[in-house]
Amino acid sequence: MNQRLMRLVAVSVSFQDCPSRQEIQGSLKQVQKLLTAHEASYIQTKKKKKSLILINSNVKTVNFFYFSKSLPFSTDTCIKLDAPINGRKLGKSHSVSHEVHFLCDPGYELVGSESRVCQESLAWSGQHPTCRDINECASSPCLNGGTCVDEVNQFSCVCAKGWTGATCQSSLPTSATTGPFVRPSRCTIVQGTTHCTCEPGYTISGRDSNICTDIDECELFHNGQAGKLCLHACVNTPGGYRCSCPVGYNVTRDGRSCKDIDECATRQNNCTKDQMCINTYGGFQCVRVDCPKIPNATYVKTSPMRCERNPCPVDNKACSQAPNSFSYHYLAVVSNLSAPRVMFRVSALRPMGDTLRFSLLGGRQARRHFTVQRSDRLTGQLMLVSPVQGAITLEAEVEMSELERRVHLGRYITKITMFVSQYEF
Repeated sequence: MNQRLMRLVAVSVSFQDCPSRQEIQGSLKQVQKLLTAHEASYIQTKKKKKSLILINSNVKTVNFFYFSKSLPFSTDTCIKLDAPINGRKLGKSHSVSHEVHFLCDPGYELVGSESRVCQESLAWSGQHPTCRDINECASSPCLNGGTCVDEVNQFSCVCAKGWTGATCQSSLPTSATTGPFVRPSRCTIVQGTTHCTCEPGYTISGRDSNICTDIDECELFHNGQAGKLCLHACVNTPGGYRCSCPVGYNVTRDGRSCKDIDECATRQNNCTKDQMCINTYGGFQCVRVDCPKIPNATYVKTSPMRCERNPCPVDNKACSQAPNSFSYHYLAVVSNLSAPRVMFRVSALRPMGDTLRFSLLGGRQARRHFTVQRSDRLTGQLMLVSPVQGAITLEAEVEMSELERRVHLGRYITKITMFVSQYEF
């Protein structure tokens, strides 16, 4: 259009060098008509193209509908490919002529097609790949009779006796191969770097990474934040430890503490038939209760632990002043008990008088550790006033006197024997 317009103007100018105003206006009107006609033609052409595009779109829609009714899936792309196990897939498009690539993780090798292309037949080229573990033991890296163990991206050697190292290349000293507290380390090679480890309970021996020495847990955790490993004694063993107890004790279920063995209940004692077995901490005692022999008075055993005085003649004043009864009691305790502490109580069941008095009998040792106090009107109690150290046997006698208007009506002796053990758990 622009060329035609230029030719028209040129012709107009060529006829007359100095056109008049009317001629110029006429030329401009002709140019305006041409521009209007060209614009109308351009709009009409654009409408036709839009109609053709709409028709083509409808045809494609109809075709897609027709084919979707006859085919079970879309025919525009190939089926989706998954990444192989222990590998990766590069590329997400499954359209025709597009390509995907496959890689394996370290320690694995690719078997199959490294890349596949979606073909016009909507089938992938090549074979689906897999990632196979690389056998690091194929080159027999273990020396001196060592056994190779293939692992993911690495290998380790189980060395024969007398050899150690990542590839069993180093010999062990004779003492190291026989001692239970020394073990060869187990080394693996990962990407060219050697890593050596020890069995549980062992650690690398100094700078020599080929030898592992036993960890002495008893020494290392003797006074840890959680307390001692064992409440009594710790015994170090190859690769571990165990707790031990003194004679007469067993290790408890937690493996740390000790529990007394009841030799009397389990019949682990040598007491005779006329003796009574008293279990103590860490042992037992065989005791025999015999009634006391006191001048002018006789006693008879009324129970295994009690003797009572026979009736006295009316004119026998010495007999009437002797104790009415003797009771025997045995206690098993541990040493270092805190004091003061109530150890035993004595009380009257049916008092006959108006007053009860309690007093401590015995020698200096008894008075060093014990005293007697009244807890209420009818009860007195034996008190421990100083801790007892070590294994020892202590005896104390508590006398309960019954009075009526300050006249003695009767005396009752309770003998208490304590077997003190030196161990406490």
